[in-house]
Amino acid sequence: MFDHIGFFVSDFETSIAFYEACLEPLGITVVQRQPDFNAAILGGEEMFPFIWIGGTPEDGDYHGTPLKRGSNRPMHLALKAPSELAVREFYSRGLASGGRCNGKPEDCGDGYFAAYLIDPDGNNIEAGIRQ
Repeated sequence: MFDHIGFFVSDFETSIAFYEACLEPLGITVVQRQPDFNAAILGGEEMFPFIWIGGTPEDGDYHGTPLKRGSNRPMHLALKAPSELAVREFYSRGLASGGRCNGKPEDCGDGYFAAYLIDPDGNNIEAGIRQ
């Protein structure tokens, strides 16, 4: 089990609006804003694990790794949903908040129901429930 996942986004305000909208049906909300870092922490009922999202500076450094706003590396983040309804809400709210379809809510086989979105930075975000 992980403690937290962190990633940088190119436009913090656009991305945090997307994540707030589509993750809320999964029980994941902003639990702390970090304006000094242009970042936010999102979590569920327990504080850990959590997701850290930070805005990428024009030019910067993160513990020795150079950061540049235009150089993103797509990631895949899959989150557990409490129900099929939550998967559907994740999908519809994500689309309404600037996400793009990367797979409509459907039965993916072996009792797994999921939906896939592309976030504003091109990352594949998935919500699913194993039944």
